Amino acid sequence: MTLQTVTLELPENIYLRLLQAAHATKQSLNNIILRAVDMGSPPDWKDVPAEYQADLAALDYLDDNALWRIARSSQHDTDFAQYDDLLDKNKNGTISDEECRRLAGLRTAADLFMIRKAHAAALLRWRGHKIPPMQ
Repeated sequence: MTLQTVTLELPENIYLRLLQAAHATKQSLNNIILRAVDMGSPPDWKDVPAEYQADLAALDYLDDNALWRIARSSQHDTDFAQYDDLLDKNKNGTISDEECRRLAGLRTAADLFMIRKAHAAALLRWRGHKIPPMQ
């Protein structure tokens, strides 16, 4: 990993809190500042499966209103009902090949939906918004 040197001016109260944390945990001030920066950084979409990364990367460029729409969105009840029906058929061994493909597609869509929703909420939180519990 390549390291970069950054000069940063901190308000005294923040500097003192970081310095106290360093002393209390017997760590270097540098390590404490790195952890604080890492914890306060935007969420990293690189930790999700590759097939979802492009969708999450695109969210980083959306404005707050678009992110709020995603964070507050919900899936269609018809998709849930169909998903449940297909899960039952799969469990009972009565699912057709076409239904199996449809179930896989619904599962992928549901996973992407939830990951996008969570990422949008994390970006909004990072941008300073208070996020109520998600539904």
